[in-house]
Amino acid sequence: MTLPTITTRYAFFTGKGGVGKTSLSCATGLALAEAGKRVLIVSTDPASNLDEVLGTELGSKPTPIAGTTSLFALNIDPEEAARDYRERMVGPYRDALPPAAIASMEEQFSGACTVEIAAFDEFAKLLGDPDTTGDFDHVIFDTAPTGHTLRLLTLPSAWSEFIASSTGGASCLGPLAGLERQKALYAATVAQLADPARTVVVLVTRPESSALREAERTRGELAELGVGNLRLAINGVFAAERPGDAIADAMTARGQAALAGMPAGLGALPATRTAFLAKGTVGLDALRVLTGARPETIAPEDHSEPVDLPAGIDPLIDEIAQSRRGVIMTMGKGGVGKTSLAATIAVALARKGHPTILSTTDPAAHVVEAVDGTVANLTVTRIDPEGEVAAYRDEVLAKAGAGLDAAGRAMLEEDLRSPCTEEIAVFRAFARTVDQGVDRFVVLDTAPTGHTILLLDAAEAYHREVLRVQTDTPESVRSLLPRLRDPDFTRAIVVTLAEATPVHEAERLQTDLRRAGIAPFAWVINQSVLASGTTDPQLARRGRFEAPFIRHVAENLATRCALLPWRA
Repeated sequence: MTLPTITTRYAFFTGKGGVGKTSLSCATGLALAEAGKRVLIVSTDPASNLDEVLGTELGSKPTPIAGTTSLFALNIDPEEAARDYRERMVGPYRDALPPAAIASMEEQFSGACTVEIAAFDEFAKLLGDPDTTGDFDHVIFDTAPTGHTLRLLTLPSAWSEFIASSTGGASCLGPLAGLERQKALYAATVAQLADPARTVVVLVTRPESSALREAERTRGELAELGVGNLRLAINGVFAAERPGDAIADAMTARGQAALAGMPAGLGALPATRTAFLAKGTVGLDALRVLTGARPETIAPEDHSEPVDLPAGIDPLIDEIAQSRRGVIMTMGKGGVGKTSLAATIAVALARKGHPTILSTTDPAAHVVEAVDGTVANLTVTRIDPEGEVAAYRDEVLAKAGAGLDAAGRAMLEEDLRSPCTEEIAVFRAFARTVDQGVDRFVVLDTAPTGHTILLLDAAEAYHREVLRVQTDTPESVRSLLPRLRDPDFTRAIVVTLAEATPVHEAERLQTDLRRAGIAPFAWVINQSVLASGTTDPQLARRGRFEAPFIRHVAENLATRCALLPWRA
């Protein structure tokens, strides 16, 4: 069992959701700390679970990890960062402008784009300002799943280019003077990312074809960004202890086949492998198993009592089919199987004769790959950010720019080059897709938890952007939140694995959804080893660890619950 060797000051761990980025980044940081280095681990994921894995409650400042002497961690909180950013921009004017003007400025800084740039400001300080992290030998970034990560990594160039090309005095983020002050910091951030002596990016994957394809896409896109110091970490490599068990043999063969078919670009990278662990990686003792500092042991209390297993997915699909229309959203932590479940539901509804659309709002979409061949009554789509941005720009220029002189139109075109434009354009497409559920089924494979909640929050803030660019609010946007809150129209399905972190993350998601007025329709526990029928000793141990989580979901969290086994 080998962890990536980190010699640079900065390290990024990135990859498809659920491949083990947090586990490997924390284990690597712990190993460095126990070797005498001062290490800071930073989560840039809106749905961070660093607190749980490290066993310490974290905030936005470096917090010492209990049980260690030189390991620290923090979470970048986008909402807190946005509040601080808003006050930095508005505060200097409070005593100089009338209350109505201050209220207008605060309104201007309340949209999703402010959240994005504020969170990026915090990230840029950690990477581009050496004084901020000067007390640490290594800074390790546990990044969000791939689509969000790539957007984060492109932001330094995107915002720098936007500032450099701006000639007007304002943007959707307010006075450009506020951005101009950050220009040197952003330039330093770009330089750090591209410097192989300072920064390494670890592409984390599992021995699965989809995860390896995602890692290869990431490798190519990072190369285009000028980031070339890459490592590959293959996590969760399983080998059956003895042949003869159908599930264990299938899991072994599937992993070997995926690794044998690894894209050539990935195969050329320096690589490490960590083995499959029967027990999870929550807590320092579990992380020390990953570091090799201690063996994996099975304590007597780890042998759980038997549990009554919930039924499969068919009863849920039958109940959904009775409505003959509406939206089904699969939601949960990255890597729990939202895409495969969305495809399963969409195909089943289509085969029952219902016109069905299967789509995704995830920047790292895999939904097309989840459907095998052509299915009658089923249409598979994807929200394409580039196409949506182009269409949105054209619409704004046609409507808001029609009566402007050359200077005014130039300022509008400049404003639309802001990276924030993509957020609004993609959101409109999301609303249009939901609108199609009025006469058919729409199954949405949504983005991982934090991104999803930010997307739903945008429904409240969208009208501010409409006022700013003087376009009409589409009916699909006006009716979006009422539809999402209508249990007869929208069915949110919370997807999890029978493990500590995915269940706790899904529990937080359910709380957030209810706060937004959205009541989850059902929970689905996916890829259960316990339900698979395996007798392999290692997998049977994993199955026993699932039992208390299955019981907790079925008895305490879900109004409806389905359990899907790991299939050979």
